[in-house]
Amino acid sequence: MAPTLIDLTHPITTGMPVYPGDPEVELRPALTTDTSGVNVLALHLGSQAGTHVDAPYHVDVTWPTLDGLPLELFTGPAVVADLRGLEPRTAVTADQLAPALAECTPGAVLLLATGWPRYWGTDRYLAHPYLTREAAEAIVAAGVRTVGVDALSVDRTPEPGPADPAVAALLAELADEHDPAQEEPTLAAHRVLLGRPDGGVIAENLTDLTPLLAAREAGAAVEVSLFPLRLAAADGAPVRAVARID
Repeated sequence: MAPTLIDLTHPITTGMPVYPGDPEVELRPALTTDTSGVNVLALHLGSQAGTHVDAPYHVDVTWPTLDGLPLELFTGPAVVADLRGLEPRTAVTADQLAPALAECTPGAVLLLATGWPRYWGTDRYLAHPYLTREAAEAIVAAGVRTVGVDALSVDRTPEPGPADPAVAALLAELADEHDPAQEEPTLAAHRVLLGRPDGGVIAENLTDLTPLLAAREAGAAVEVSLFPLRLAAADGAPVRAVARID
């Protein structure tokens, strides 16, 4: 039987969801066959747009950029952690990852299946489960260098605020008065996963990983490829994420 290829990539479209504060995505015709004889698109997007990978440089200017990482980090046999059914903004623990980490061998790509792609394009997409620092440390301790997630981030994403900056500032001030010690989103998991001495990679915004879970449960071999655009000295880049099931 021929292998099955599954696209794990969100289409890049104008106005697509982005991480809060990142550049908005716009695609528009730069040339058309009517005027120039060819069709060419002009693209405006950030390096973290859509399905993408993070290089260590994303969180620390002294760490490797995307073009300094070996290609081996962007492909490998997939192990899928089933985290579906968790409540919004659930902190994922090392214990919850233990069954999947026990399956990981050198070169494995750990994929985190939260089920959150069903909320793509809604505010709820920002309320995804996320890794605790301890969970990220367990991943590194297991020898995993490449992690992918079907959500916006491996860390907690800030909640969307009001569009009016004045309203947002007022609400922030009131929140500080009510709970001065309130938890703020951090990039702890990013720093642990990307900060390992031999380098690490994170893929985010993968599409639905359910077919991969089913394939693994059926005993099929699954390999994933996450090769990015070759952007020089970059913090990350969009990818065409593809799984191969044999």
